[in-house]
Amino acid sequence: MQAILDNPQITIIRPNGCLDAVNAIKLERELGAVLNQSNNTIVLVDLEKVDFINSAGLMALVSGVKVALALQQRICFCSVAPAHRIIFELAGLDKVFEIFDAGTIFNS
Repeated sequence: MQAILDNPQITIIRPNGCLDAVNAIKLERELGAVLNQSNNTIVLVDLEKVDFINSAGLMALVSGVKVALALQQRICFCSVAPAHRIIFELAGLDKVFEIFDAGTIFNS
């Protein structure tokens, strides 16, 4: 489901397909595992290949943000499709999530 690219400072998680009840638990576990590694400066969740997000998928992302905050890690999201961005905005998550366009994360 996910492709994980590791760098001493940045870990990129690339979920694909549907973020629904079937895949959300796996994503939540992977986010937790990656965030608990001490070598991360940034965990970047690249949503470019995500076709669908439902409430279970949103909860997995929110859970990742909560874990990151508790561990004083930085988690960011990029390549968010306009339809998904609207969902984030309607849920008020755009104020909680750090969202970037594809290339801008490396300049911040």
